[in-house]
Amino acid sequence: MPGPAASVQKPPGRLSPVPLTTSRLTALTARVPERVRTGYWTRVVPVLALLAVVTHVPSFLRPVWSPDEGYLATQARMLADGGVLYDTVVDRKPPLLPWLYEACFAVFGSASLWPLRTLAIVAHLVTAVLLASLARGRWGNRAGAGAGVLYLLLSIGLSPEDTQAATFEVFMLPAMVAAFRYAERRRWLAAGIAVALCSLTKQTGGAVMLPVLWMLFQDARHRGVAWRPALFKIWFGFALPIALVAAILTKPKGFLFWVVTGSGDYATLGSNWLQMVGRALGNSGILLAAGLGFLAPVGYRLWLRRGRRLLPGAAEEHGSTSDLWIWLLSSVVAVSVGFHFFGHYYLQLMPPLVLLGVGAVSTSAVRWRPVVVYSAAAATFFWGLAVFWPGQRLYQTTEVATAVAAQTTPKDTVLVWGMHPELYWLADRRPASRYLTAGFLTNFSGGKDGQQVGEQFSVSDAWQTFDAELQAKGLPEVVVDDSGTAPYNPELVPRIETLLETHYEVVGMTGDTVIYRLKR
Repeated sequence: MPGPAASVQKPPGRLSPVPLTTSRLTALTARVPERVRTGYWTRVVPVLALLAVVTHVPSFLRPVWSPDEGYLATQARMLADGGVLYDTVVDRKPPLLPWLYEACFAVFGSASLWPLRTLAIVAHLVTAVLLASLARGRWGNRAGAGAGVLYLLLSIGLSPEDTQAATFEVFMLPAMVAAFRYAERRRWLAAGIAVALCSLTKQTGGAVMLPVLWMLFQDARHRGVAWRPALFKIWFGFALPIALVAAILTKPKGFLFWVVTGSGDYATLGSNWLQMVGRALGNSGILLAAGLGFLAPVGYRLWLRRGRRLLPGAAEEHGSTSDLWIWLLSSVVAVSVGFHFFGHYYLQLMPPLVLLGVGAVSTSAVRWRPVVVYSAAAATFFWGLAVFWPGQRLYQTTEVATAVAAQTTPKDTVLVWGMHPELYWLADRRPASRYLTAGFLTNFSGGKDGQQVGEQFSVSDAWQTFDAELQAKGLPEVVVDDSGTAPYNPELVPRIETLLETHYEVVGMTGDTVIYRLKR
């Protein structure tokens, strides 16, 4: 009599799964071309991917790292609720990153920034791979791997608030390095498109156009080819994406004002020279310390060249680095625009610095081991700094956001009078105005004193728009005064002072932040 197993019949037309044995796995692996299994990129990319994840794991340890993240998150929610970019949703930045935040929120929800942090790691990895490709083409396989590794180690070599946040500079770097790489390979149309994408992420990313043009004219000079067709390709590739975004995907007038012409007062040189110089030197010193392992050989070669101890032609033995120096110079200019010198601006300097360092190590007697060991030690320090970074400001902001959420309903609007728009996102409440920081209404920004801060220095027609918004939506249920002793304190801004005194009462205070609620 047949057993139970024999009585069970298999459904017709279905094949039994074949177990993936070791021999079968070996056979499948053998079908993969050897150059893929043992090739350079097959070995290098996984290492770079692992290093990118490890160096930026601390980014997941807190809900928000910087006000820029909070601003972008709040913008994305406003856009998802029907807001129009450069009309009812405004910022001085280009549109690509707000759209990316909005897309991630649509797919994964808006309660956490982990999808953006993950994409930031991907952006760092792409940047590292592109730098590895550039260095490999100039100085060989070891230099390529070294460039990718050194970049990822250096990418956290500033304040954690500047390197672990998913902000503009991080997403700008892949397109910036791609533009340089395309220009090096004389793919001029692609180089122009990459510069456009870089500029549409952050305006200062367009500075990479300078080394692209430099390489074009150097190529024309050395090869004796016509440069005008290539120049047309560059400018066409650059202009077309920007024109499409400005004319079709946004409001042209709003795009022109907010991205190009409307930041003049914000970018002017303030009178607080001491703070400006201190921030510039401080962040420069931190970056120098983080990259000293490979920057020291650069300085040594410059010293040899100046002392004429470097034989003629030795500097060009492995190819000219003039394009890298032009790239670094353009990045320095970009970092200096606006005279703010925030730490995250310095991320733009990292790719050319890494390539110059790798070139100096590759063409000198310096061994790789001490360079990598020092860079790894420095990165370990900054990694630990990110893990144990003090969070007093975040704790206070979170406490205020919790209080605001308790004082309001999801239908209520809130006005944050300060420079911390992450309060809107953490409290999950709608802003009462398109102006998410007091800077738009007073011209305040980091590093400025009170001489050019006030109602009269606001963005053009900002107060008329602000008043119209309050009339249309009604007064916000809660106002959070986060100004402290800043030069835009309500006592120094009569319109806000009158608004608070007439319609609001104090219901709470956390640190130097005052919470007002509408009088009944």
